Amino acid sequence: MSQGAICRYDSACLHDAAADVSIESARFEGYGPGGAAVIVDCLTDDRTRTVAELRHVFKEFGGNLGAPGAVAYLFKPVGRMIYPRGTDMAGLTRLGFGAGAEDIVVSPGGSIEVLADPAEFTAVCAQMSSVGFAPARCDVTERAALLVPLAGAAASDMLGLLEALTELDGVQGVYSNAEIPDPLVAQR
Repeated sequence: MSQGAICRYDSACLHDAAADVSIESARFEGYGPGGAAVIVDCLTDDRTRTVAELRHVFKEFGGNLGAPGAVAYLFKPVGRMIYPRGTDMAGLTRLGFGAGAEDIVVSPGGSIEVLADPAEFTAVCAQMSSVGFAPARCDVTERAALLVPLAGAAASDMLGLLEALTELDGVQGVYSNAEIPDPLVAQR
């Protein structure tokens, strides 16, 4: 079965007649160490099993699974195009906003993110690429409105939680509003 037919944000069920299995997309929300918000998008054929696995992982790293809507209000879906450090910022800014970008953000590491409405994302990316500004990476992601700075054990446990969640079968995306120091991230 092609996963490309599944819309990440819908709750529709797909049925694989050959295997007699229904696959559903599901979104789960919770809190990690230090109170940072976490969203996990999954594909599952057994929601009960998936909830049990997620609950176990959250608990193992000092977090907890929350109710639907517990943290979703803290995030906004955005189309994101990432450009490497050293990209012509003036040209990228002029062309990005001209193509319909909503914002341009420089990360502490120097990479540049051009953000667009998910509905306009493909057109903005195509227009940027057609004039010589092809992104190094592009995707639709969830962007946190408010970041929660973490340090020490809370930051380390949060990194462990995020890694463990991404390793679970069926997990399609993990999003968090945790702000973790770059040196700690680099150690992993």
